[in-house]
Amino acid sequence: MNLTPKEQERLTVFMAAELARRRKERGVRLNHPEAVAFISDWCVERARDGWDVAEIRAEASQLLDPDDVMPGVPEMVDMIQVEPVFPDGTKLVTVHDPIRSSGAMDPGSDDGTGTAEDGGDAGAEADS
Repeated sequence: MNLTPKEQERLTVFMAAELARRRKERGVRLNHPEAVAFISDWCVERARDGWDVAEIRAEASQLLDPDDVMPGVPEMVDMIQVEPVFPDGTKLVTVHDPIRSSGAMDPGSDDGTGTAEDGGDAGAEADS
C-alpha cells in the first residue's frame, strides 16, 4: 500500500480521533491533540457524507464542551481548519471557538464572533 503524505496525515488524524472517541466514551477528558483530532475527523467524515461547509461548521462547534476536555484546552483551541474533500473538490472548513460552553453564541450570530471562511476550491485532489 503506497500512501501519499496527505493520506498518511489523514490516517494519523483518524487514529488520534479514534483514541479520543474511546476516551470520551469512557468519560476521560481529552487533551489538546485529541480534541483537535476528534473535531477534524468529524468534519472530514461529514464532508464524505455530503454535508456542505456551513452545516459542518455549525455542527462542529457543538461537538465538545469544556467538560469534555482537560482544563485549559478550550483556551488553546480558538480555531480549527481542515480541508476535507467534498463532491465538488477540496474546501477549507474553519471552525472558530470549536469547544463552546452551553451558553455560547450561535455560530451564525450577527456579532461576528461565530463567522468563518467558507473557503473556495483549494485543489482538485481527491483523498479520503
